[in-house]
Amino acid sequence: MTQQSEFLWYIPNQIVGGHRGEPVRDDHNSLHTLTSHAKALEEHGWKGALLGAGWGRPDTFTVATALAARTTTFEPLIAIRPGYWKPANLASSIATLDHLSGGRVRINIVSGQDSIAAYGDQEGDQAERYGRTQEFMRLIRRLWSEDNVTFKGQHYWLDNSTVTPRIATRPDRPTPKLYFGGASAAAERVSASEADVQLFWGEPLEGIAARIDRLKQLSKNQDRNLPPLEFGLRITTFVRDTTEQAWAEAEAKVAEMAKAGKSDWVDERRPQAVGQQRLYDLQTKGDVLDENLYTAPGRYGGGGAGTTWLVGSAADVARSLKCYRDLGIAHFVLSDTPYLREISRQGDQLLPLLREAA
Repeated sequence: MTQQSEFLWYIPNQIVGGHRGEPVRDDHNSLHTLTSHAKALEEHGWKGALLGAGWGRPDTFTVATALAARTTTFEPLIAIRPGYWKPANLASSIATLDHLSGGRVRINIVSGQDSIAAYGDQEGDQAERYGRTQEFMRLIRRLWSEDNVTFKGQHYWLDNSTVTPRIATRPDRPTPKLYFGGASAAAERVSASEADVQLFWGEPLEGIAARIDRLKQLSKNQDRNLPPLEFGLRITTFVRDTTEQAWAEAEAKVAEMAKAGKSDWVDERRPQAVGQQRLYDLQTKGDVLDENLYTAPGRYGGGGAGTTWLVGSAADVARSLKCYRDLGIAHFVLSDTPYLREISRQGDQLLPLLREAA
């Protein structure tokens, strides 16, 4: 592999405790608790963690800033939404945090539907929404690399704008990386043109391979003036000491989900995005796809990365992740609950196997 793999985790950024089966505790979103997760990630070999965004959650950028201030190597992958932010405001905030943290900032641009009226946003149809996202991403890069930016687009206008402090150019990272998801044709066009990393949910290998091929071809057809698009996987990794133990506990957890009812497990109750619907549709092909991709959780809730799980021993799951890596996946965002316990278990058992192969 010419491109080094990176392994990130997920830190739940929630108002209500008990996310995806996480034990409920009163201080689940306190600075002490969230910092303990970030420090555990540093101690057990993880690069950083994704912090989710959405109206009704704690403000993601504020949480990421607090965690960056209390760690030394932890890199937050900060999910943000165009409309919630304006390009110049975000570019300035990122540049400031990147400066204060020594270059540890990553950004995940999210264009999925949200409670936009609650924070005064408005958007049109899908084409308009992704058209705005494309302008947003392109303008952020200009603000990081140019002085006195003047821009008049369909969605944003700026006059003589210079962001300070300037982004410090680093040998392996000229600017903070922009991650992007989405499976619709409109989303893939934006990713092929503007993203550094395209994130996929946990689909079977065949589906991921087809999407990588399509995005590579799209990148050639778009007016892309960036390095080649990279690819990432966001998935639940259900790791236990043995294969048998993992499957027994995974099936028991799904049975608990069935008893609890879907409303207790689904993260977001809104019309399903194309990528989410693709995950739900996998259930029609069987409960287990490829070697150990478990689709049954999606029948009872979860949503997003909780819809499909890779189940098995550390060796089983490492073997499956290596298959994704062979397709061209270099960025892995993994998780399971209880989050803090699994940070150490998977950091100690799973990551060494992945790094050995690399």
